[in-house]
Amino acid sequence: MAAQTWTNSINHANKMALLAWAKETGTNLVQINGQRRYGGPPPDWVGDAPAAGTEVFIGRLPQDLYENVLIPLFQSVGKLYEFRLMMTFSGLNRGFAYAKYSDRRGAKAAIAALHNYEVREGCAIVVCRSTEKRELSVDGLAASVSRQELEATLQRVTNGVLSVTLYASPSHKRGQLAVLKYSSHQAAAMAKKTLMEGNVRLGGLQRRVDWLSHNLKQKLQLGKEKPSSSQARGDKHPGVPKQAALSLREVLDHLNTLCRQRCLGTPLFLIKCTQANPDGWLRFWCRVVIPGCPVPVSGFTWVRQDRSGRSGHEEAMVAAALQVLRLLGSQLT
Repeated sequence: MAAQTWTNSINHANKMALLAWAKETGTNLVQINGQRRYGGPPPDWVGDAPAAGTEVFIGRLPQDLYENVLIPLFQSVGKLYEFRLMMTFSGLNRGFAYAKYSDRRGAKAAIAALHNYEVREGCAIVVCRSTEKRELSVDGLAASVSRQELEATLQRVTNGVLSVTLYASPSHKRGQLAVLKYSSHQAAAMAKKTLMEGNVRLGGLQRRVDWLSHNLKQKLQLGKEKPSSSQARGDKHPGVPKQAALSLREVLDHLNTLCRQRCLGTPLFLIKCTQANPDGWLRFWCRVVIPGCPVPVSGFTWVRQDRSGRSGHEEAMVAAALQVLRLLGSQLT
């Protein structure tokens, strides 16, 4: 079956209902870079964009639900300026969306009325204030990269960059970390996606792009960010806690069950070996994408093939799954 035919066949009835609704109501939806957008501004809007604090995050959406249900629902509590639904290549949604209102009162009303609202039986959605983050950290840049060079590259491949600040990298002895500030959360999110796809050359070592955390921001501002003791000693692999003697199937079954109970969708694992040491230690990059969670869980882990014959790839997958379970507030005993 051709790829286009296959994607069109997924959730066909709801897609047709969406098209019929858009035509009947004259609603214009534009899909760009993995998200489908209404408004921003809407057709009847006059004046500047709404201030910060007017956007809400919507999570735990069933993946076959579309704007023909969601926009009327969120318009029922206030005037919408913009609605953005995150999409997969198949035409299903990714389990989350953002609604921006004309004022803060609309956002507060949406949280009060629609948080834990059941869009269908057994599937209560999450509605909370959007953090509207606008700053990114890019770690692992080469020491030779200048601020002017980096800023010129970012202005070419992203939109809305306001400032670029360079610091000594906390994780690369001879590297740099950049803090990037953007004009809006949407601009920062699009820039993050572009930079994480790996098609942009920034003179990096093992580049890592993430939202700038509050703790890291404080440390950078105070000038206290230093390599860990294991990095200072030049250790080949930091201390790695031993994984419990659990099978990959046991861990994945537990995670899948938990995500199903919370209407989060099925987790997708991306695992890649980035370093193999002579003593048997393997360094893996891991990312776990859960449709109902706003941000993927990403990071590096060191593993070693265990005596039972489980591969390094399986060990890394277990480590990633256990980390996600901890973040979701669940533990395997």
